[in-house]
Amino acid sequence: KLAGLALQPAVTPELVQGRVHLRCSYSPPSPEPPVQYRVLWSRLSGAGKREQLHQERTPRMFSRLEMDGANLRLGDTVFCTVIAFRRGTPEQLTLPEDSKGFYAGIKFLPESLEIAEDGKEHVLTVLSTVPIACPGQEDSCKITLQLSTEDLGSQAPGPPDVALSACRVDLLPEPCSGSSCAAATVTVTAVTDFAQDGSRLSRLSAQLLAPRDSLWRAYTPRDVKVTVRDLPTGNCYSFTDPHIITFDGWRYDSSKIGTFLLCRSDSRAFEVHVRQWDCSGHRSATACNCGVAAR
Repeated sequence: KLAGLALQPAVTPELVQGRVHLRCSYSPPSPEPPVQYRVLWSRLSGAGKREQLHQERTPRMFSRLEMDGANLRLGDTVFCTVIAFRRGTPEQLTLPEDSKGFYAGIKFLPESLEIAEDGKEHVLTVLSTVPIACPGQEDSCKITLQLSTEDLGSQAPGPPDVALSACRVDLLPEPCSGSSCAAATVTVTAVTDFAQDGSRLSRLSAQLLAPRDSLWRAYTPRDVKVTVRDLPTGNCYSFTDPHIITFDGWRYDSSKIGTFLLCRSDSRAFEVHVRQWDCSGHRSATACNCGVAAR
């Protein structure tokens, strides 16, 4: 007879003798011991269907499966399904119960970003959901990710619409807590391009640099999609001899000769210098723009 008792299976990562394993843990269907458990391991295929990986019958309160890079690989979303039986009889005590899907690999949080061209920095967390192991090389144990961005917003891709605070991040092993066994952060900022080009889509990709462990060599983390939303931008001008129009629309002329600060940002390292030189041909006191330098 089926009992209304929840086994609550859950998949967690662990290191066993320097090798990465996944552990399926579940609760006993008390007060019905002694019992046995049938545990079915599966993963999502590319088509979104479950593929069976392994099945076992055990009296233990857990089942363990090694991530060997062949049968179970990084990038897999893994489930365990558990049924409890009385020992010595095939009679089921519980209905089959699925764990939540466990993604084994590198995750970016959030998984996608929507940001605006306002200069604000957005924190992106990079984490590994499985332990990072380097047997015999504990002092220099890490996973290094090379980050890159690509514009997806037009038929003729231009420069990326996003800027990163770092091109590489290191994931250093630490005790697993929650869904993270190693974590680092990078900030993402929208590039203010002064172009009214609507919302554009960019892609942030990560490649592993020379991983020592064979488990990581064939693995490429999922991309992060970044949508950049246009904001209206201000414009200022200095032209001909020179007439100047400021960001807020003031108009005036400048006929002085020399090098001048045209504009400067109060919030970031950005400024523009202009050089004005005599272009009157000695007929009148007239200066013209002859050079510009921007930081």
